[in-house]
Amino acid sequence: MEADRHSRIRQLIGNEALQRLRDARVLVVGLGAVGSYAVEGLARAGVGHLRLVDFDVVQTSNINRQLYALDSTVGRPKCDVARERVLDIQPDCDLETLRLFVHADTMNQLFEGFEPDFVLDAIDAMSPKVELICTLRERGMDFLSSMGAALRTDPTQVKVGPLSEVRGCPLARQIKKHLNNRGVPKDVMCVYSTEDVSPIRTKLLGDPEEPKPEEFTRGRARHVLGSLPTLTGIFGLTMANYTILKLAGLKLTGGKRP
Repeated sequence: MEADRHSRIRQLIGNEALQRLRDARVLVVGLGAVGSYAVEGLARAGVGHLRLVDFDVVQTSNINRQLYALDSTVGRPKCDVARERVLDIQPDCDLETLRLFVHADTMNQLFEGFEPDFVLDAIDAMSPKVELICTLRERGMDFLSSMGAALRTDPTQVKVGPLSEVRGCPLARQIKKHLNNRGVPKDVMCVYSTEDVSPIRTKLLGDPEEPKPEEFTRGRARHVLGSLPTLTGIFGLTMANYTILKLAGLKLTGGKRP
């Protein structure tokens, strides 16, 4: 049965690379519009050990862009929906989920009993995102961070590269400032878009989101930003693609035949 499940991947990358994916341990933080699609790619590629982290529940407003958001899942924790979907794709996956709001006080819980080979940061809240990036740098862990996918409309401008090269992304601009203040280098690898949304961001800014229970005392309210299901999905699948190639030991550009 497993030969059928992964036969197309094996045909492309070979048995050794596929085994590396099955042995790999990946931590994904954030299971929303970007993170849900990233997990989908990892699960379908046969990554054998996953820890998935998100505090939130599925909301009706998520349906336009989040893989786990359906009429039937509204009100359910994203972690629970993610678990069911991943195990339906890959039943023998060693899968853990943590319903956890990520901040400085809970950071150590992300890594308890789990030493990841790679981490995907798909958090969309500023303070938790900066805390995670700084912690990963301090621990010397390999990771990829998602910058802002909201407001983008051009899929051809989605790239992977260091944070220092990102322009026209309000989220990246704020992260750079925070990292500067903490003396953290801006060589963080990230998925981003070269599409400059700075001129239109203020015009399209929605009302602040209702804070979630854990967020009442943690940071300021975030404003709603419009987004397409296509662009957020492309961000997530780009993160998964980068991770798959890296863990399998393949070239990150140009491809490689087994």
